[in-house]
Amino acid sequence: MKGFKHSTLMGIARLGPRYLPFADVASPEMPLSKWLRLSLFQVSVGMALVLLVGTLNRVMIVELTVPASVVGIMISLPLVFAPFRALIGFRSDTYRSAIGWRRAPFIFRGSMLQFGGFAVMPFALLVLAGWGHAADAPQWIGITGAAIAFLLVGAGAHMVQTVGLALATDLAKPEDQPKVVGLMYVMLLVGMALSALIFGALLSDFSPGRLIRVVQGAAVLTLVINIIAMWKMEPRGHRPPSDGGADPQFMVAWRAFLQQTQPTRRLFVIGLGTMGFAMADVLLEPYGGQVLQLSVAETTRLTAAFAVGGLIGLVGASRMLSRGGEPLLLAGGGILVGIPAFMLVMLASLGQSLLLFGVGTMLMGLGAGLFGHGTLTATMRLAPREQVGLALGAWGAVQATAAGVAISLGSILRDVIQHLPMAKLAGTGTPYLAVYCLEIVLLLFALLVLAPLLPQRAATAAR
Repeated sequence: MKGFKHSTLMGIARLGPRYLPFADVASPEMPLSKWLRLSLFQVSVGMALVLLVGTLNRVMIVELTVPASVVGIMISLPLVFAPFRALIGFRSDTYRSAIGWRRAPFIFRGSMLQFGGFAVMPFALLVLAGWGHAADAPQWIGITGAAIAFLLVGAGAHMVQTVGLALATDLAKPEDQPKVVGLMYVMLLVGMALSALIFGALLSDFSPGRLIRVVQGAAVLTLVINIIAMWKMEPRGHRPPSDGGADPQFMVAWRAFLQQTQPTRRLFVIGLGTMGFAMADVLLEPYGGQVLQLSVAETTRLTAAFAVGGLIGLVGASRMLSRGGEPLLLAGGGILVGIPAFMLVMLASLGQSLLLFGVGTMLMGLGAGLFGHGTLTATMRLAPREQVGLALGAWGAVQATAAGVAISLGSILRDVIQHLPMAKLAGTGTPYLAVYCLEIVLLLFALLVLAPLLPQRAATAAR
C-alpha cells in the first residue's frame, strides 16, 4: 500500500509541470506548497471582486431595487485609489521597516482596510435601499456608509494585490515570472469561482439577515486568508539597497520608468483593453436576470463560468510564454477572443439562449485572461529589478482606473438609454446591447494601438 501511494504521488508530481505550466516554478527555497500559500492573497482579492462586481451588484439592482447608475458609481468608487497603486508599489520598493520588511506591512494594512469595509457594508446597503426599519433613516446615511465601505474595500484590495504581486516577483527567478503570473491569476480565478458558487448558494434564498452574515463572514475570511498567505513569507532583513543618502523620490523614479520602450502606448493599450472587457461587469448579471429571466443563483454561476474561461486562458498563456512566446502578441489574441464573445452574449437575448450566454461569458473570461496575463508579463519583463513595485503599480493603476471608469460609464449609459422612448419600444435588452456594442468598439481600438508594439514578424503576419 505504501508503495502504491508513493508511486501515485510521484506520478502526480511528474504530471504537474506538464499540465500546469506554473507548477515547475518550485525550487528548494520556494516549494510549490509555499507558492500556493503566498498566492492565497489573490483568493481574498477574487472574493472581494465577486462580492462587489457580481453578487452585490445583482442584489442591489434586482432585490434591493437600487438604480443601476447608483450601483455602478458605488462599485467604481475604488477607482479613487487606483492611481495610487503606482505610489504604493514605489513605497513598497523603498520602504524600510524596523525589522527589515518591505512588502508585508502594506499587505497587512490592506487586509485591515478590506475587513473594515466588509464589516459595515451590508448595514449601509440596507439603509441605502430603505429596507425594513431602515426606511425611516435619512438616505444620505446609507449613501455615505455604502460609499465609505466600497472605498475601504477597494483601497485594501488595490494595496494587497499590488504589493503581493511585487513580493511574488521578488521571490521568483526572472525566467519563472510568466509561471508566477499564471499561478497568481489562476488563484485569483479559483477564488472568484469558489466565491461565486458559495455566495450564490448562500444567497439563493435572499433575506437581509443572510446578506449581513455572508458579507461579514467574507470580512473575517479575508483577514484570515491574508495572514496565512503572509506568514513567514517575506525574509526579515531584506532591505532595498541604500547608499546612505536621502530616500528616492517618486517623480524621479517615475521619470526613469517612462524611459522604457513606449511605456505610454503600452499603458494606453492596457486601459483600452480593460475598458473593453470591464464595461459589462456590473451589467452582466442584471442582464441575465432582467432579459433572460435567470435567478440569483443562476446569474452568480455566470461569474464561475467567466472564471473558468479565464483559468483556461491563464494556463494556456503560461504554457506559451514559458516556451518563449511574446506576451503582447498573446494580449492581442485575448482581444480577438473577446470580440466574438460579446457577440454571443448579444445573440443570447434574441433566442433567450442560456447556452449562448454561458459560452459567451466563458469566452469573455478566456479573452480577459489572455489579455491580462500578456500585459502583466510584459510589464514584469521590462521592469528593472529595483522598480518592480512601481511598474506593477503603474499596470494596476491603469487597469483599475480603466475598469472603474468603464463600470461607471456602462451603468450610466444603461440607465440613460433605458429611459429613451425608442429603447422602451425596442425591448428590455436594448440598453445592455448598446453597451456591449461599445465594448466591441473599444477592443478594436485597443488592437489598433497594440499593433505597433508587436514584433515585426507577428505584426506583418497579422496584417
